[in-house]
Amino acid sequence: MALTFGLALQNDFPPHISPSSRVGELREQARAARDSGISSAWMLNHYLGNMQTLQPLVGLAAIAEHTGDMRIGTNMFILPLRHPIDVAEEFATLDQISNGHAVAGLGMGYRSNEYDAFGIAMDDRVKRYEESVELLRRLWSNEQVDFAGEHFTVSGESIGIPAVQAGGPPIWVGAGVHKTGARRAAALGDAWIVPPHAEPEKLRSILAFYAEERDRLGRGPAQEVVVRREMVLDDDPERAMETGLHYRGENTRMYAEFEAPDKTDSYRHLKGDAGLKSVADKSYLFTDPATAIAQLKELEELGITHVILRMQWYDLPQDRMLATLEKFKNEVLPAFR
Repeated sequence: MALTFGLALQNDFPPHISPSSRVGELREQARAARDSGISSAWMLNHYLGNMQTLQPLVGLAAIAEHTGDMRIGTNMFILPLRHPIDVAEEFATLDQISNGHAVAGLGMGYRSNEYDAFGIAMDDRVKRYEESVELLRRLWSNEQVDFAGEHFTVSGESIGIPAVQAGGPPIWVGAGVHKTGARRAAALGDAWIVPPHAEPEKLRSILAFYAEERDRLGRGPAQEVVVRREMVLDDDPERAMETGLHYRGENTRMYAEFEAPDKTDSYRHLKGDAGLKSVADKSYLFTDPATAIAQLKELEELGITHVILRMQWYDLPQDRMLATLEKFKNEVLPAFR
């Protein structure tokens, strides 16, 4: 499959930014991405954070009329915190609003304050996640559902609003770059969204393991093989790196006030500037267009089919984000057509 691209829209804002003032800018970004040949748009999900977060399903609905034929999805929706009936009907609603272009990007979450506030034990999140995915798929079948799980029970009910897509929105599993995450994605997802800090050498081995797991389970190749990447483009690669480290660094410092998703070295960027620089050197695309093409070609050779790019963090100005998007459109994307 040819390499395609998505845009992760910034829907979490620092305390001094008015989110309402940015909704028009998000729509402008969606139109620019649509007209650039980018094929998907994404928003993230957190609760009770130190960044003001527009919740993604409402946010995506607010931009849907500007995205054309782009897919729109969550990156990631914290599934175990919500009841799967609610999740099934909300994603089906988004699928109706977008005329069949919704993608359910589903993660487990990692912040203890979110789980504590929802009154859900983090030890239960894996089982809740697995039951929820099964129930989502059964509800999206539009058939009458009888389901009795450890956490959820449905007796003789059918979904109140069907999705446009047969079988409902595709489920893209968000999970860490380790065998446990790969197994979960292989067993439950139509695709696996790999985090942006995953280094190419690590990707090679873990994606091979992921493919083996899908084969072992009789599921065949994934619909998509997806990785996230951070991007700032500039003719001067040093200036691109400086810009990216500054604004991504501000964002990272806010996220570092919470626990890391796991204790591996993958999240060393949360521990200080040196860790961030190390991750950026190996995994982020803070560079000039020619180097970005080479690094994206490397991902393509690994079997990646879709790259979700984030071009804005913290209070990086709109015009700087759009400048990266324009360079991507004119100088990078033609290499993948």
